[in-house]
Amino acid sequence: MLKGFSIYGLFGKYDYDVSLSSGYITFIHSLNGYGKSTVMKLIDDILVGNIDEVKNVYFERMDLKFNDGTALIVENDGETPLIQMQKNEIEEEVPAEELKNILNVLYISPDRSVVSCGGGLVPALESHIKDLAGRLKSAKEDDRLVNVPKQGRKEYTDAELEFRSKDLKAKLDFIKRAGIGPEMPAGYRFPPSRFEIMESRKEYQDLVFSVEEYVGRYYELAESAIVYVDIVNDLLINKNVYINTSNLLSIRMDNGTALSLDKLSSGEKQILIMFYLLLFEAKHGSLVIIDEPEISLHVAWQQSLGKTFSDIARLREMHIIVATHSPQVIHDNWDLSVELKVENDR
Repeated sequence: MLKGFSIYGLFGKYDYDVSLSSGYITFIHSLNGYGKSTVMKLIDDILVGNIDEVKNVYFERMDLKFNDGTALIVENDGETPLIQMQKNEIEEEVPAEELKNILNVLYISPDRSVVSCGGGLVPALESHIKDLAGRLKSAKEDDRLVNVPKQGRKEYTDAELEFRSKDLKAKLDFIKRAGIGPEMPAGYRFPPSRFEIMESRKEYQDLVFSVEEYVGRYYELAESAIVYVDIVNDLLINKNVYINTSNLLSIRMDNGTALSLDKLSSGEKQILIMFYLLLFEAKHGSLVIIDEPEISLHVAWQQSLGKTFSDIARLREMHIIVATHSPQVIHDNWDLSVELKVENDR
């Protein structure tokens, strides 16, 4: 994971050295014009290998420092940046195509209301809701349990099979809250009793491994859908969202009136977009950079963002960098904040 970064000669003027929080979230703030958004996007462009974008930023050198003691060093002369990985004082050049393998990163831009699609721009929320519907539809249709090869499988004792079955049943019940689940074989109760395991041990052991494989495929998708709806409904006022039988996210007023997505306020759309990206696009263990999450949000919503971001980061073992101008977003987390202060103003 990224633990900090340094940049020298940004705009030919600024040097910065930043250490990130050791927890799940770091808030970065600065005065306008100090290059905060430029630095955030630059980190993303480096880690995804967008070298053309990197070389178009005016800076001399950037060091990305990781928890394992390595550092990615980027030297920019405006032509072809020199990129090297430093470990134990030894530097080795890194090809641009290998940069994306260093660390998964998701950058959530301030301009997140539209996305590129088919050579044009479309409303981001419309695109995300359509994508979510497609994922859920595919999961519902894929209700098969597959046979897991015996080679390499752990052999469970009867007690372990009973415990594992109960754990998997709880996970299946959770997955069903998202409207998906596997077709279980007829004639087998799940979870089985200890007696049923003794009577049909081989069959239940095979079934446990098949259910484990299914849970591995779809638990995170179901969790994301459930948590997404819960978070959004905690924030919305006088309305709630739900996933309808067509797998589409729908909105209903408290009085029962249906509401189309385009009737939501700009702030409500921002909430739906940001948390969709965090839960459905950010990979487990990744670095997420959110630039100006406060856009169009009421102060009360801004104050709630930090805790919700932290909860999601903890759930997915991510680290989130929040770049903000809003003290309300940082709220009572100033111990997790870093001011982008000039180390050297040239």
